[in-house]
Amino acid sequence: MKIGILGAGNMGRAMLTRAAEVFGKEQMCFTDASAAAREKVAAETGVQAFPDNRSLVEAADLVVFAVKPQILPAVLPEIADCFQETSADAGRGKIILSIVAGVTIGRIREGLEKAAAREKASSAAPVFRIVRAMPNTPALVGEGMVGYCFEDPDLFTDEEKELVKKFFMSFGRAEEVSEKLLSAVTAVSGSSPAYVYMFIEALADSGVRAGLAYDKAITFAAQAVLGSAKMVLETGIHPAILKDNVTSPAGTTIEGIAALEEAGFRDAILKASRACIKRAEEL
Repeated sequence: MKIGILGAGNMGRAMLTRAAEVFGKEQMCFTDASAAAREKVAAETGVQAFPDNRSLVEAADLVVFAVKPQILPAVLPEIADCFQETSADAGRGKIILSIVAGVTIGRIREGLEKAAAREKASSAAPVFRIVRAMPNTPALVGEGMVGYCFEDPDLFTDEEKELVKKFFMSFGRAEEVSEKLLSAVTAVSGSSPAYVYMFIEALADSGVRAGLAYDKAITFAAQAVLGSAKMVLETGIHPAILKDNVTSPAGTTIEGIAALEEAGFRDAILKASRACIKRAEEL
């Protein structure tokens, strides 16, 4: 099973790097529109780079679309006729795994089918088996979070479903959800690392203001976030209870919480998530 990643930007490179450690470099391949990027990533990862989209898709069994939403419409016509039915396993072909933000399975299928109909390069019927996913950039350090869905689970064998999950788990955690919830996943885990980085930066700035050296302030803030997240995941205790466990009567923490509430902390997060979901649905 050869896994090919189409697009070696931040997310594509993160997946490529971590998946190569689990599946082996020889089972991975990638391409990118930039020759300089292909050369750089190949040198850093030891993974084979293909010169164009079509050659990558022809070589891979699982093809990961890791390009920007505005780029995808130009990519689909190049590769649509590469997804043909295999004689060894009638009704099955390559697996498409898209992480393109905001682009539904229906739009991907429509684009591929229209392009394949125009090409008519082969008498074999094209087979488009599509998985859509939303990962996040902490995948680069093996702590990513992925929400994913199958267009039609009946189109995939149990082994193929396990392969898809193993791919996602190679760079973090994964949860299967319905496609209608992927915009919510985008808001809660796809885009939210940016908000967390802003929080860490602001927290570190507060430490500097109080006299800490900046490098130490960053370490204190980042480790606090990491440890807090692990407490939620590993204990299974509700965040509200964990918050209460830190908060003593008339103490320092409750004063900080009160200040956050006065500043609209929760409301700001809810508004950010709503804006993120709205944009994801517009793409």
